[in-house]
Amino acid sequence: MRVWAPTGQTPVIKVAANRDSTHFYAALNLLTGQEVSLRSDLMTAQVSALFLSRVLLAYPDTPILFLWDRATWHRGEPIRAMLEANPRLEVMWFPPGSPELNPQEQVWKAAREAVSHNHTCTKLPELAEAFEQHLTTTCFPCSLLERHGYHEICAMFN
Repeated sequence: MRVWAPTGQTPVIKVAANRDSTHFYAALNLLTGQEVSLRSDLMTAQVSALFLSRVLLAYPDTPILFLWDRATWHRGEPIRAMLEANPRLEVMWFPPGSPELNPQEQVWKAAREAVSHNHTCTKLPELAEAFEQHLTTTCFPCSLLERHGYHEICAMFN
């Protein structure tokens, strides 16, 4: 990111010596641009299954197609059990090494630019809260459906 600074004065950026971290799960509704998110200290198949539960609660009467990357925490027994127990939930995998196909990657980029680049927040929990707030209150439009003729195909069946 770029920052403004007086000519000849390099900005000083303070970095914490510790390695605190937090992670986010999020799903983009391609029709509305809304996000469902979950903050977690870990990224495991068990937490991924918990996140799937959250998405199912957010959309209680709708079949859900999950477009997922091939992260190791998106696989395992908790995921298999969740998919078996919830037939309205289906997973489609992105090809390996293809983040450019994943609309969620654009959401991560936009949220980082809006919240965590050039910030003045010194406490990770506060920054994480702001990041999560941005995810859940911002509409993230996506052109994936339009690029593949989704609306035209749907209109043919109405």
